[in-house]
Amino acid sequence: MEENIRSILNQFHSKKKIGSDTQKSDAFSNNEASSSEIPDVFFDLVIHQFKINRSEIALLMYLYRQIWCRPNLYKSHGIGPLNSYAQMALQLHFTQDELAQNLSSLQNFGFIETVRSGQYFVRKYFTEELDLNYGQDYD
Repeated sequence: MEENIRSILNQFHSKKKIGSDTQKSDAFSNNEASSSEIPDVFFDLVIHQFKINRSEIALLMYLYRQIWCRPNLYKSHGIGPLNSYAQMALQLHFTQDELAQNLSSLQNFGFIETVRSGQYFVRKYFTEELDLNYGQDYD
């Protein structure tokens, strides 16, 4: 019985060995977890009221974090940096068609607006009505 356990355990690699051998991606190069501040209204109201799917949530959070949670010159205007469609699709694990479809869906809900190709306006509280309720304006 003890020999069976050893043979099974020998099949698994040490975590230290694996961690030192593999290269970390640029997005996760530091050992600290990142965090972002997302308004509670997103979880309490927006997800339920608009029935957005997982892909749309991922894209919306990607754009929201670019504008509201990271250093951004146009933060006061709610406008993000210029994005490459190919790079966004790669980072979000979407095809370019899926990315285009999700961008269109988020625009139809009114969560984002295209400033120019690859650059988006994202509301701080996701909808115009919620922005008004929470006193959010854009310079």
